[in-house]
Amino acid sequence: MSDWTRPADVKAAMRRLWDRGDLLRALADGEGRFPLRLALKGPTPAELADRFEAARAWIAELSAMPHIRIEWREVDHRVLGPQRVPRALWVDSPGDAVAMIGKRGEATRFQALVTITRARQPALSPWLARRPLQALELAEDWQRLLAVVDWVSRHPRPGVYLRQVDIPGVHSKFIESRRGILAEWLDLVLPAEAVAADRGGAGHFAARYGFLQKPERIRFRVLDASLALLPGSPPLADITLDAAAFAGLAAPIRRVFITENETNFLAFPQAADAIVVFGAGYGWDALAKAAWLHACDIHYWGDVDTHGFAILDQLRGRFGHVASFLMDRPTLMVHESLWGEEEAQITHDLPRLTGAERALFDDLRDNRLRPRLRLEQERVGFGWVEAALAGLLAARSPSDSAHVGDR
Repeated sequence: MSDWTRPADVKAAMRRLWDRGDLLRALADGEGRFPLRLALKGPTPAELADRFEAARAWIAELSAMPHIRIEWREVDHRVLGPQRVPRALWVDSPGDAVAMIGKRGEATRFQALVTITRARQPALSPWLARRPLQALELAEDWQRLLAVVDWVSRHPRPGVYLRQVDIPGVHSKFIESRRGILAEWLDLVLPAEAVAADRGGAGHFAARYGFLQKPERIRFRVLDASLALLPGSPPLADITLDAAAFAGLAAPIRRVFITENETNFLAFPQAADAIVVFGAGYGWDALAKAAWLHACDIHYWGDVDTHGFAILDQLRGRFGHVASFLMDRPTLMVHESLWGEEEAQITHDLPRLTGAERALFDDLRDNRLRPRLRLEQERVGFGWVEAALAGLLAARSPSDSAHVGDR
């Protein structure tokens, strides 16, 4: 009897439907695939004769099972005579299925979500049908999520900060923490003209739906004591400006260094007509707004690893004339005792590297020198930095570059 279909097998089949979201989806869509017919594996004619009492017990067990309907077949057995044996089981509704596996409470909550959503934001009904289990996980926040969608629907592209959204019971941190799901919903609800389709991802939520964004900020240090970029600023000032103010600088800056490490940023040696910028990893949108940078010599100092070269390659997509600084083979080899490991390497090609940079990048990504080799920029000796900078400044006078104030 162990290979015959048992009530536990039927319940397991219903649980699989639940885990796939099919039962809740059927509640959202209507009956869907219900009534659902389940084929049975039961006694063969020989087993019916040889194991008659076990077959009777099996039939009784199925007959006692709630929330199913049995489809019978008549068997004219040569020994036992006419017999009535289950052919299949029917689960007539998704309600019967959820009752069978003890999910009535969850199903009731889901149906309540369907009802309120269809009344307030019917455009979200397809989402409910696609993501029923996720909807249940969000049940406690559902009213607040709908309230946000209602508000944005009434105020498309509102031009305010999230902190200024005034919805009873909803604070800006709630919206920020639910940006992923809200983005999915707003894309379904809002008209196309209210969505900046080119701004995707949770990080661009504000821009996508027309909220004000916190200003992008650029931190830089003045490397020339004679440069006074802001009234009253001290020599060699450490300054932070929003991207618009940085883009509007009109000062005799001829050379710009960019480094990713704060200690290197703070300790960077002095240089005439120069500043050092605290880098932004893979994000260069803020710097790209400063058109005057195209008239400066730009030197990027990143880690000597595959990600460092990938960031350099990306920066060159904004400023094609960027030169690398201390991202070369001699710097790598002289600091061999300080090598570390890169956790995950970049393996795709980087088309904007120079020949020497590409050769070193290939050695790194192909693990020719050592597996996942990395030299972090903060491990480069300060004397080596000073010597490299002195050589750079001597090799090319800043006067060879266009003056920022002449742009």
